[in-house]
Amino acid sequence: MDGKEAVSISERFWNASLAELKQGYVCEAEGSQAVFHCLVCGEAFEKGMIYKAGDRFYEAERFVAMHVEQSHGGMFNWLLTLDKKLTGLTELQKGLLAAFRRSLSDAEAAKELGIGSTSTVRNHRFTLREKVKQAKLFLAVMELAEEKPGASSPLVSIPRTAVMVDERFAMTEQENNDILGAYFKQGLDGPLAEFPKKQKRKAAILRHLIQRFEAGRTYSEKEINAVLEAAYPDYVTLRRYLIDYGLLDREEDGSSYWVRL
Repeated sequence: MDGKEAVSISERFWNASLAELKQGYVCEAEGSQAVFHCLVCGEAFEKGMIYKAGDRFYEAERFVAMHVEQSHGGMFNWLLTLDKKLTGLTELQKGLLAAFRRSLSDAEAAKELGIGSTSTVRNHRFTLREKVKQAKLFLAVMELAEEKPGASSPLVSIPRTAVMVDERFAMTEQENNDILGAYFKQGLDGPLAEFPKKQKRKAAILRHLIQRFEAGRTYSEKEINAVLEAAYPDYVTLRRYLIDYGLLDREEDGSSYWVRL
């Protein structure tokens, strides 16, 4: 299914350096092997292996770089598809950044975006440069604050498509595990004891349940219901919340469902 590449932004993505985010992949040691991982979809390419594209052959790092460009449109374009909740960028600012990347003049950018004034473009350009300065200072302060060991526990990853990104996702991995343990009393692959009223607990449970579906696969409503009913008798409620939270999507007529990516 077009554009459906990963269930959520991984911890690998969030832990990547600025240089790695720009290139779109990281290299990690896995046992005795070095493996390149795409930061968008997680696909792995083993260092030392040769990969074929068309009638040409490439080493792993060159191939993963090509993969990022060809499969995801390059990191610049892919990052601009992320929601404002993650980037802090408005649609207008995204349009301006795309124009700047194409080296359009202020006048050309104003015309293309329908702003109508080069001075307005210049003001936006100034604002974006100020955001860069602020971001650098914020990163420096955060890194200094977290230098002391054991300062805080890591937070859970928030699905990229989540439409309700607020304090309900502000939980540590330990909190998340405690919630799942309390509500999946027969194990994480077992049934849900009850569906809670508190939003944070709902978020943890829905985040877990969506993992029971395969990314990139299309499901009928009957198949969705079967998976959810195995978890909890009121599968209609689970299905509705998965859609409301932006984790599951469907055709308007309900003929097919898929994991949102």
